[in-house]
Amino acid sequence: MPSTHHILLAFCLVSTCQAIGRTQSTAVEVSPDELMDSAKTDANGHFRLSGTADEISGIDPKINIYHDCDDGIKPCQRRITIFIPSKYVSNTKQPSETFNLGRLQLAGKYDGESRDCLH
Repeated sequence: MPSTHHILLAFCLVSTCQAIGRTQSTAVEVSPDELMDSAKTDANGHFRLSGTADEISGIDPKINIYHDCDDGIKPCQRRITIFIPSKYVSNTKQPSETFNLGRLQLAGKYDGESRDCLH
């Protein structure tokens, strides 16, 4: 298993108008989407993501984790998507609370897991 995994924090656009609206943010430890942040894990598998977006309506942040753990020689990477609960979205430039993702065993299979070649 590689020592780093590419992790993306994105949210689904509810509105395409970015000229007006309120600032919202979210933070996390360990398509028509707008990329808010991306990172690779450190040698211990830890990561932190944080991002902001100016939108008229609410954001639906999610984390996409791309990896090749326990994958053999299959093409593309495995993708796990985790949606961030709305209580971790704040109407400020800096998040007021951090969502702790906890530990994930990436070799396991997850509901909704898919494969992605173009992330």
